[in-house]
Amino acid sequence: KNLPIVLTIELDGFVGYLLSYQYSLIPILISPPFFLSCLQSWDVFFRNANAGAPPGMAHQSPLSLAGLPQAQSLAGAQPNVEKLVEDHLAVQSLIRAYQIRGHHVAQLDPLGIMDADLDSHVPNDIITSSDKLGFYGLDESDLDKVFRLPTTTFIGGTETALPLREIIRRLEMAYCQHIGVEFMFINDLDQCQWIREKFEKPGVMQFTLEEKRTLLARMVRSTRFEEFLQRKWSSEKRFGLEGCESLIPALKTIIDKSSEKGVENVVMGMPHRGRLNVLANVIRKELEQIFCQFDSKLEAADEGSGDVKYHLGMYHRRINRVTDRNITLSLMANPSHLEAVDPVVQGKTKAEQFYCGDTEGHKVMSILMHGDAAFAGQGVVYETFHLSDLPSYSTHGTVHVVVNNQIGFTTDPRMARSSPYPTDVARVVNAPIFHVNADDPEAVVYVCNVAAEWRATFHKDVVVDLVCYRRLGHNEMDEPMFTQPLMYKQIKKQKGVMQKYGEKLIAEGGQPRSHPLHFCLPSPSLQEEIAKYDKICEEAHVRSKDEKILHIKHWLDSPGLVFFNLDGQPKSLTCPSTGLTEEELTHIGQVASSVPVEDFTIHGGLSRILKARGEMIKNRTVDWALGEYMAFGSLLKEGIHHVILSVSQMMVSGQNHRHHVLHDQNVDKRVCIPMNHVAPNQAPYTVCNSSLSEYGVLGFELGFAMASPNALVLWEAQFGDFHNTAQCIIDQFICPGQAKWVRQNGIVLLLPHGMEGMPYLVKDQVHIMTRTAQISKAKEQSIITLKPLRAYPPTLCNFRLKTYPNLTACSSGTEPVICIFLVPFERKHSEVCVNVN
Repeated sequence: KNLPIVLTIELDGFVGYLLSYQYSLIPILISPPFFLSCLQSWDVFFRNANAGAPPGMAHQSPLSLAGLPQAQSLAGAQPNVEKLVEDHLAVQSLIRAYQIRGHHVAQLDPLGIMDADLDSHVPNDIITSSDKLGFYGLDESDLDKVFRLPTTTFIGGTETALPLREIIRRLEMAYCQHIGVEFMFINDLDQCQWIREKFEKPGVMQFTLEEKRTLLARMVRSTRFEEFLQRKWSSEKRFGLEGCESLIPALKTIIDKSSEKGVENVVMGMPHRGRLNVLANVIRKELEQIFCQFDSKLEAADEGSGDVKYHLGMYHRRINRVTDRNITLSLMANPSHLEAVDPVVQGKTKAEQFYCGDTEGHKVMSILMHGDAAFAGQGVVYETFHLSDLPSYSTHGTVHVVVNNQIGFTTDPRMARSSPYPTDVARVVNAPIFHVNADDPEAVVYVCNVAAEWRATFHKDVVVDLVCYRRLGHNEMDEPMFTQPLMYKQIKKQKGVMQKYGEKLIAEGGQPRSHPLHFCLPSPSLQEEIAKYDKICEEAHVRSKDEKILHIKHWLDSPGLVFFNLDGQPKSLTCPSTGLTEEELTHIGQVASSVPVEDFTIHGGLSRILKARGEMIKNRTVDWALGEYMAFGSLLKEGIHHVILSVSQMMVSGQNHRHHVLHDQNVDKRVCIPMNHVAPNQAPYTVCNSSLSEYGVLGFELGFAMASPNALVLWEAQFGDFHNTAQCIIDQFICPGQAKWVRQNGIVLLLPHGMEGMPYLVKDQVHIMTRTAQISKAKEQSIITLKPLRAYPPTLCNFRLKTYPNLTACSSGTEPVICIFLVPFERKHSEVCVNVN
């Protein structure tokens, strides 16, 4: 009686049989008087199972229990136990349905007339009325039953079981109000659990008195700034933020939380809608400098044409008032090509991380803003997302904020995309997507806090979809009623978000000071806040009238580069000696022909190439590949950070026979870069395998080159004609960057495999595009190289530009032609005359 009994059971195909049986055993096993009867029951179970009894029939309650009241009730309750199991499984399925599809029924549209996912259908497994309980085999009688909660939900808080009615209520509060969360496609359990906890835990969206005051003050600044511009310049294009004023507190919340997590530098990119507001209230550009841009009589004091005010950028270092820490904010200048700036921002962010030694993205981060139609429609968005986790291109997480106007210029969303949401492209990299009604500022701020925490925790991309509307037309001069009459009838009735939020706060607080635990900002205080900011704008407007000259230098987004003075003249007209001694060249050549890592096995074919390269050094001769190696090596020795970012994975070690990266034939991922062994204190040399993307990768490298003039950044097309796909970056950033934004950049474009061995045929439209005459026309000039054998690196030799006005380019046009002659191996200026034909 007092000895422990150990029951050992070997399962041999009886798992299914045991499943229903184990629930009936629980009340028996916890009652010692029935333990021996329990053993008899097991014996009956296995005898019946071995005899071939079907599942569920092998178990029979032992006869010895029939005379006991407890046993009689248990035996009669067997069907009820099975129903209890089924109901628990149904509740778990219901919880999962809300987690997966709750965003489809969330109240996201401030106008209440459209479905953010372009579908008015309510999923069958989402409970919106009691009659849908039948989908799960439940009915109204089950609403007050208590169910144990699974470990995959946090709706219980400290409770482990809740009535079904309360379970549904909490799920709808978490997933079906003003926030819709898409995250269940993420294949990492820890990340899913992290998100569930942030949105499911009861009472997570609570704000202190000070936080609500700060939020309202930011809403006042965002709203009154646009209203001030509308009053002063009602007939000017400015692409205002009306209808999505909560963008400003959203961005400031992301910056505040990121600063709290240790971020010191934020690089931002955005289209033109709301840019002036972001410059004024996020970057903190001087208001008078913004207002003076509306004066058409200003004379430019800088070299170049300048650009419209809603394309300009800004760089500013200031104290973050919430965290009391220094933070640097940079908003990149951007042309009308809405999403073209995305990879440029990523490249600049990567460079800033590189130069401050931030290998994990703890100090430098990027924020990208998008429009809904462009986010869904522009291919460069997809290209940029695919850079996010690549070893050489990752910036360790970007916060994407979509200003979802629910309209693209004049295009209805139903005509603008095929996917349910404009943000669906982000799913390809497992980025969580937080949809939020932009007319609920508290929901916006909470979502942005979570997004910033996600980025700081997991260092992966995250998307905040601000579902809003556009109060005015595409710009202030357009009449939107022409194309969206029903939408704009509703917009005219819509209260502004600041007014709605102010009324909400007053309603929460009741009478002034009557409820100290609630926030209360009575109307006079709100009016005082508005009057205070209006006065700031008026005083800045008065000061702006004193500005008579337009200084583009006040709008630099990357102030680090110093190639030229602000008037466009070179900082120095002297050319330092670039010659090298033969000993230095020999040393670099020996490094180029060796494997400077021990126990490193290279391919046999590559051994022959290195051996031939060593023979050239002995014979004091060089080919193009070795000459390029010497040029790069000499720069690295002088401390010039050199980066090759190639468009094609083949380019680094394949097609152009440089072999700058050696791969161990016996150890996976073990590589050797001989050029990093040129000198003890040399600059680092980086060779990147990249995504097969021209547009995105060239934009990235352009951004990387902005951070330092002491770097040689090269982009190499797979073939010369492959630069076509990157034409937008060339036309909108590289060629006019200095004129529009005083943006100085040292990026070098290499277009190899040009026309070697090929006759000059005008009809050959494939490789004839390698002629750099086809790249771009900057102002009235064409750029052309004549029958290039290869795109020789400009570091290999000096060259002089000279205009030959009497020549014509390819027999078409009479513009002046700049002929660039690259003279190999000569370390002095050389002028070469050739026949254009």
